[in-house]
Amino acid sequence: MSVDAEAPPTRPRDDLVQPIMAGVLAAIVGYASTFTLMLAALAAVGATAGEAGSGLFAVCLGIGLLNLVVAWRASVPISFAWSTPGGAFLLTVGEPAGGFPAVVGAFIVCGGLIVLTGILKPLARAVAAIPAPLANAMLAGMLLTLCLAPIKAVGELPALAVPVLFAWMLGLRFARRYAVPIAVVVTGAILVATTHLPSATFDGAWPQLRFVVPAFTWDATVRIALPLYIVTMASQNLPGLAVMRANGFSVSPPPLFLMTGLVSVITGLFGGMTSNLAAITAAICAGPEAHPLPGRRWPAPMAAGATYLVLGLAASVAAAFIAASPPLLIQAVAGLALFSSLASSLAGSLEDEQVRLPAILTFVATASGITIIGVGAPFWGLLGGILLLLLLRPPFRQ
Repeated sequence: MSVDAEAPPTRPRDDLVQPIMAGVLAAIVGYASTFTLMLAALAAVGATAGEAGSGLFAVCLGIGLLNLVVAWRASVPISFAWSTPGGAFLLTVGEPAGGFPAVVGAFIVCGGLIVLTGILKPLARAVAAIPAPLANAMLAGMLLTLCLAPIKAVGELPALAVPVLFAWMLGLRFARRYAVPIAVVVTGAILVATTHLPSATFDGAWPQLRFVVPAFTWDATVRIALPLYIVTMASQNLPGLAVMRANGFSVSPPPLFLMTGLVSVITGLFGGMTSNLAAITAAICAGPEAHPLPGRRWPAPMAAGATYLVLGLAASVAAAFIAASPPLLIQAVAGLALFSSLASSLAGSLEDEQVRLPAILTFVATASGITIIGVGAPFWGLLGGILLLLLLRPPFRQ
């Protein structure tokens, strides 16, 4: 991996303040915005509160170490995160046959596919060849149901949901970057005041890694592993590389895929979701916000990694608290966190007029939630969009 602008030979201590603050900010915003989504997603596929806490702790350790080690060794501000679109997908898929062990098996298969992507160039080219509008449309279809949750919560739980929605709107007006964390804080305050927690809720609250014996099933592989792999590659890894290039950094994808895939396999054994390149928060660590000089931005992801390690210590408490909270309200907060992702996905899917109809087909089919021969809607949506695209624009036509 290399960077277009070389770092100066000296690194004054004062120059570390800005990138460190940017890295801490990136981690806090990324964690506070989507940790409820991660925990709700794991619970939706059959994880207990303890297993969900273990999964969140494991993935925090994984991406924390990735951020620390890679940025330090490469002196490049490349950052890693969990798969937010992957979490959104898990919320829609339901518990598979075989329960949570089958989900863990799917996490491992997904990690293995990411490793193969780093080894086999044809596989990497095949993933990169998926038209971006169709990938965006598939993601938008998965996000739509989740983004409806805040509106449903207003209808069913107005006393709880309206203050959260109002706080989010005020955050967008006065502190846009912190809008979702503000909504999370308000939600936490409401739940503390209204939710009855059993006396033993926080017993053993210190985070623990719980090993889950994986079960490898065809159902979980087709319904979870393959769509999760496509979503992670198309919606996280490829955009993450694009963010790096847009900020003037040249990186080699195969080693990054190898590392994130291996980490995903290891964390998967403890219930952890897939790890990948950061896409949204990557701009904070790799952009001018971290430092005016590109060569001095690499401490930012290191600071983010250290912050993720600290935040992981709260995983068990967060999981226990959310398990005792109204599910719809938690889904509402997760939906608010995904509004910007839905907007950007819809925009990306519709910007090319020649691909607009295949993208709409992909979006509608994915949002329908259909399951055919045990295969979920995201796969059929993407397949249908590709087939229509080929029919409307055959590959042999110039």
